[in-house]
Amino acid sequence: MYIDEFTQRQIMNERFYEYHHYRNEGPITIDFHQHAFYEIYIFISGDVNYTIEGRTYKLRPGDILLTNNSDIHRPEIMPSQSPYERIVIWLNNSFFNGLLDIGEDLTTCFQDASNRNYRLFRPNEAQLLKIQNICHTIEQERSHNKLGSRIMAYSSIMEILVLISRVYYEISDSARHGVTENKQINQIVSYINNHFSEDLSLECLADQFYLSKYYLSHRFKQFTGLSLYQFIMKKRLTIARNMLMGGKNVTEACTECGFNDYSNFLKAFKREFGEKPSEFIKR
Repeated sequence: MYIDEFTQRQIMNERFYEYHHYRNEGPITIDFHQHAFYEIYIFISGDVNYTIEGRTYKLRPGDILLTNNSDIHRPEIMPSQSPYERIVIWLNNSFFNGLLDIGEDLTTCFQDASNRNYRLFRPNEAQLLKIQNICHTIEQERSHNKLGSRIMAYSSIMEILVLISRVYYEISDSARHGVTENKQINQIVSYINNHFSEDLSLECLADQFYLSKYYLSHRFKQFTGLSLYQFIMKKRLTIARNMLMGGKNVTEACTECGFNDYSNFLKAFKREFGEKPSEFIKR
């Protein structure tokens, strides 16, 4: 069986895509994180609650999650008789840019999932079988060095992306029964995402949504898994990183993401991503 050794790495080493099939026999701990690429997560087995931007999904085998390059997320893995097994596909912007040249934008399902703030869909049995067959082909091609194996694996990644994009728009809302969420917290998360450069202090948000500061703090941590301050800081840093990727300079990213102190921004960026903004730009 094709199984990768799991690491906590959240930075791509490959230029276009990475494919990983992970299997952990016992529970592992993964912190909240966000990454500079798109991710397809295919759940195979285990007992997992997956939190993304304030919504928590109780996963079933065959569930698929789509996250983009600004989503804050984390799986909570509970003890189970079944191993925690999943397939994770990372797709860089450069992968999609090549497809734009032929008139295809395959980021639309990721963007739609983000706009709806609902990242889970459940393929039916026939759809899931097709996806599994393509994954099997990818793993076969990546496990040997035959002539053209890299090309075959790359083309299969493209095939699975097209299939998942098509399946995504055929889903029903049946998967919503396995979601834990709070309407007010969803509204606050949406507000933060749309007003990240403005005053997002606890006092300001409590006034904006007519809530007590204690209630807001307690409920926000309950449903997102992060304190209000932690979530806002991660969100601002993530957007700043994406701005740097898009060509903004460090000062512009700092100012436009609501950081009032340049030196604090530099320290926070390095603490979150492990490198200074200037080092990130060079890399």
